[in-house]
Amino acid sequence: MSEDPPRIVIAGAGHAGGSAAAFLRQYGWKGGIALVGEEAHPPYQRPPLSKAWLKGEASAESLALRPARFYAQQRIDLHLGIRVTGIDRAARQVQLSDGRALGYHRLILALGARPRSLALPGAGLAGVLALRGTADADALQAALGPGRRLAVIGGGYIGLEVAASARALGAEAVVLEREARVLARVAGTALSRFLEAQHRAQGVEVLTGVEVEAIEGEAGSVRAVRLRDGRRIACDTVLVGVGAVPNTELAEAAGLDCAGGIVVDLAARTSDPAIHAIGDCTQRPLPLYGRSGRLESVPNAIEQAKQAAADLCGRPPPQPEVPWFWSDQFELRLQMAGLAFDAHEAVIRGDAEAGGFTVFHLDPEQRVLAVEAVNAPADFMAGRLLVAKQARVAPELLRDPARSLRDLAA
Repeated sequence: MSEDPPRIVIAGAGHAGGSAAAFLRQYGWKGGIALVGEEAHPPYQRPPLSKAWLKGEASAESLALRPARFYAQQRIDLHLGIRVTGIDRAARQVQLSDGRALGYHRLILALGARPRSLALPGAGLAGVLALRGTADADALQAALGPGRRLAVIGGGYIGLEVAASARALGAEAVVLEREARVLARVAGTALSRFLEAQHRAQGVEVLTGVEVEAIEGEAGSVRAVRLRDGRRIACDTVLVGVGAVPNTELAEAAGLDCAGGIVVDLAARTSDPAIHAIGDCTQRPLPLYGRSGRLESVPNAIEQAKQAAADLCGRPPPQPEVPWFWSDQFELRLQMAGLAFDAHEAVIRGDAEAGGFTVFHLDPEQRVLAVEAVNAPADFMAGRLLVAKQARVAPELLRDPARSLRDLAA
């Protein structure tokens, strides 16, 4: 279906979708833009939900990606509180949950991901929560405070951030992790052990190597988590934080290639030349590492939004970026760059006891694959450059605090 002027429909109004709409205008798209979002709010930042928003330190205005007037000024049509329910590739139309259809010249799928659920007895009890949007965060905030006890199932970044926020609100918190250490899938051993110690020092109980068997309740509300070894963890709120599932159902129903995410190239193009996909829902190339993967991060959402907008506007593609992530817990600022595939050695620079240190992950040829920095922003920035250049650096140079990482990166 052709449009005059041509219209781009963006399915999903999260960080990726909202950024794509803005970059399209910035890069010179003159046609229509329709941004369809399931929530009633214009695009907003999700990372503060487990931190500043939960602690009451953020407002809706501070979370907004852009002021509300931006969308009218940039001629971006917002369709909020509505889902895309189907894609007709032949007619180039999307069906909406309110019964309407929108024609598109090009379509961008920014469908995001949803919290992974647990098939456990008691998972439907009141007080068993997940965290994805503001409504989830509001429900969680209302459940926390002095005299309350939170059990977090899953020791990933979201779970640890919420545990830290719960302590700041005066609640007790216990983290239940199936693996032998927290962050087992996404961080090195040194960072995991450091964070476990920091959480325990702040009054968080951390149990690793445990498996949840059931959630127990009374009068329809949660009262405890029962572990497979028979222990019973008393609580009045449970946060399930065991990862996320990409929202690929629409793409699969439309016949697009999917494999652990919607498969895209470095221009965010899917198997249909009229459809791009960006953000948490995609399986994308990782050129630094010679493989593909799915990244859940704001930097990835922004990078892919730039890729799609540049491709649609006929601009040169942006340079591939080093994947990077961050997390705030207590007074700790964590910054991570790169992915430690095939890492052979971990090199620590600085003093973990003093609260500021950096871990460099090297391959067998001493190339810097990834960096993890705790309260060390300068090390993070230099380390990110080292990862981008796939620099070979001797471990003793990285360890030596007298050696300038900036000079090594240069």
